[in-house]
Amino acid sequence: MRVLVTGAGGQLGSEVVGEFNRLGHEVIAPSRGELDFCHPDRVAARVGELHPDWVINCAAYTQVDRAESEAAQAFTINRDSPGRLAETVAGYGGGLLQVSTDFVFDGRQSRPYREADAPHPLGVYGRSKQEGEQVVQAALPAAIILRTAWVYGVHGRNFVKTILRQAIAGKPLRVVDDQTGAPTWARNIAAAIATLVRSGAGGLYHYTDAGSVSWYGLATAILEVATQAGFEVRTTTVEPVTTAEYPTAARRPPYSVLDTHKIQSLLASPIPHWRDSLAHMLRELHSCANCW
Repeated sequence: MRVLVTGAGGQLGSEVVGEFNRLGHEVIAPSRGELDFCHPDRVAARVGELHPDWVINCAAYTQVDRAESEAAQAFTINRDSPGRLAETVAGYGGGLLQVSTDFVFDGRQSRPYREADAPHPLGVYGRSKQEGEQVVQAALPAAIILRTAWVYGVHGRNFVKTILRQAIAGKPLRVVDDQTGAPTWARNIAAAIATLVRSGAGGLYHYTDAGSVSWYGLATAILEVATQAGFEVRTTTVEPVTTAEYPTAARRPPYSVLDTHKIQSLLASPIPHWRDSLAHMLRELHSCANCW
């Protein structure tokens, strides 16, 4: 099977490339310059030339706050290019998995969001991703839409590595304690993606690691687990703050937990708890000299 991974240099895309290589598939991993999602027609033309059996679309505009002032670019990357991608793949009979986000929800529920719950995004980023889902489904009804949340990994920029850098440098940490979600290791998302593709699934799925925690709780766990992994952490405490005390350009959903029962039925083993995944990732990061 020939699998094209967009956004292959990112924290999720790099893990997806590794997973499909490990499974013995032919993987095409174009650079951002080769497949620039700022130009939807060029994306469609190039994918049409490459003609992969499956496209895993990990490319996205993910600067949540900047999207509020760069809406046109966010919608081009998160909606228009995926839409053209889906049209192209549908035209030659291929498969497409579109990665989406918890930000399609407003976070006002008190129970995990199910696939059937109605989206209601709070900002430009969430709206662009929701509309991306819609155009993909319209062009290719058999496409897989996989929503995930609070992603981190050894590669790329993410919350876990940011907190760790600041703690190693001895900088004070103030982190919001009134937003709740499920921290999710990109490695586990990649494995879930491979399962969905290889099982012949279609439609909408949610995947995150098990359990939930606030950003403050996650930051506190990072300090503890990083110390156990061998990092020399100089900052040992985190100050909890409210969202109101830490204003941002974009509103965040206060509750971002996704229900994963649907995808769990396809997986060979139970979804790992976020804290166990964090420990595995930090041990790997500690031994990776080129991951910073």
